[in-house]
Amino acid sequence: MKRKIGKIIWTLFLVICLSMSMGLVTTLADELEITDLETNEDYSEDTVYSMLRGNNLSFGTTTVKKIASNKVGVSGITQCHHNCATVYLTLYLERKVNGTYSTYKSWTFTASNVSNLVKDLTVIVPSGYYYRVRGYHAAKDGSKESVNTVTKGVLVK
Repeated sequence: MKRKIGKIIWTLFLVICLSMSMGLVTTLADELEITDLETNEDYSEDTVYSMLRGNNLSFGTTTVKKIASNKVGVSGITQCHHNCATVYLTLYLERKVNGTYSTYKSWTFTASNVSNLVKDLTVIVPSGYYYRVRGYHAAKDGSKESVNTVTKGVLVK
């Protein structure tokens, strides 16, 4: 009887320990996800290649760069394998407020019969926030292919 009670107590102890460690792992994962969204650098870039290895779109790139205490550089590239009927680039400058990123400003560009579309912008922003750039890149020449990019946040202060 004492042995049975001992096994039950030991089993409960293990279950409690495993439950606590799973909670710790989840908490650590959440913290890593949050801190992985930003960088201590003044520059961040993201490039995504077309997973389709399609006929039109090669890759998309977005960048964000702190230029001054109230200014960021925003850029994007949509690169095709050849001249396409229509090339698209949409840039979203996002600002982190209360732990959440949301669109601060956005721009949409299109071009016809080109192999790439490149845009560089300088934007005046309030200081004291993290800023990142999200991009939508697409190429259409018969079929439409697209990718999305997002940089890490850069602190402007």
